[in-house]
Amino acid sequence: MAKIMAVNAGSSSIKFQLLEMPAETVIASGVMERIGLATGIFTLKYDGKKEETNPVLPTHAEGVELLLHTLLEKGIVKSLDEISGVGHRVVQGGEYFKDSSLVDETVVEKIAELADLAPLHNPAHIIGIKAFEKALPNVPQVVVFDTVFHQTMPEEAYMYATPYEWYEKYGIRKYGAHGTSHKYVSERCAELMGKPLEETKIIVCHLGNGASISAVDGGKCKDTSMGLTPLEGIPMGTRTGNIDPTVVSYICAKEGKTAAEVVNELNKKSGYLGMSGRSNDARDVTNGMNEGDHRCKLTFDVQAKRIVDYVASYYVYLGGCDKATLSMSNSNATVSKSGYAYTDYHRYRELHDQFGIYKFILDEDFETIIYWAYLCGVYFETVPRDSFSDLKVDGGLRYSVGMKAAFVDDMNPLILQNFNRLIQENMS
Repeated sequence: MAKIMAVNAGSSSIKFQLLEMPAETVIASGVMERIGLATGIFTLKYDGKKEETNPVLPTHAEGVELLLHTLLEKGIVKSLDEISGVGHRVVQGGEYFKDSSLVDETVVEKIAELADLAPLHNPAHIIGIKAFEKALPNVPQVVVFDTVFHQTMPEEAYMYATPYEWYEKYGIRKYGAHGTSHKYVSERCAELMGKPLEETKIIVCHLGNGASISAVDGGKCKDTSMGLTPLEGIPMGTRTGNIDPTVVSYICAKEGKTAAEVVNELNKKSGYLGMSGRSNDARDVTNGMNEGDHRCKLTFDVQAKRIVDYVASYYVYLGGCDKATLSMSNSNATVSKSGYAYTDYHRYRELHDQFGIYKFILDEDFETIIYWAYLCGVYFETVPRDSFSDLKVDGGLRYSVGMKAAFVDDMNPLILQNFNRLIQENMS
């Protein structure tokens, strides 16, 4: 039985799970936050316990060293030799990567080259890769890219109507994001429907502080809402989603800002935060809406309208749809700070009504609630519980609302599958 470390390194954090393979049993999980600040936060869950400390973490390297030392100290592993490999989530793979890849110097160089397309993510991923390489020099590492699943989009979906030489010189096109989540959710949806994946048409709505929608035809991505960067698409926690590009030059002229400064505000000060004026946390915006704050209600209304725009467009583009899924991050998860799932039931009910949704089901296999939007009439599912009393709807959904999706508290099984496959191929 091999132990695999699954990692998502952010600019100031390291999220991780240690798993027993191939059973995919979680041995330990947690997150290191506030790396580079005066006081860090190290949350560790194992053996039914949850521990939190406040170490000083100057860099990711110290974070990795502390993590591995703690695994030994707590007896979670008896020796670091028990760790057979490390798998990393990487946001941007561009056109270079069509599948998960075993890490070598060339792979790291390509990830670095693509940093302009994911400036908050790719550099942090490289730091995480190098930190684990230093701590576990003889352990193979694998990278799984958010963009790989979207590489099946046809040209009419991924190309922009900009000067073609921009694409030739700089790779200006749509790449998408959240690919591991979209792949896993569409496959699981087909499984629950009892249909071969190749015969399905599914629209996946990955909703959280970052959000994207995809049209999946026969298990292949045909279009997705995020673009060259994660800024394109529907409004999110701090991102605008689609706007007229002229807004950038207009604000530059009016406020004397550079284009980079304005784009930074579109990325970090817009969306829920910018519209509501309160927070990027859906719980705070929901509270404001319940207090009668028009801007908070407008924030949700604008996002809901944009979601419907995409779903309706993809419904036509796919030539129909078996199901559309809405998957939300678990607001109670250690690593999930968005609070997206902690929102009033009626808001999702309104969104469902716009979709023509009839029913939702509870998938106990993954201890999650999945909302199934059926766009072509009534579709009946067998609900595995007598009632929905366990949803605990009390001013908001305080439950796990969504698939065990990409890199929240429960690491996406797709990473583990790809990693295990590549390790076996390279060790045989």
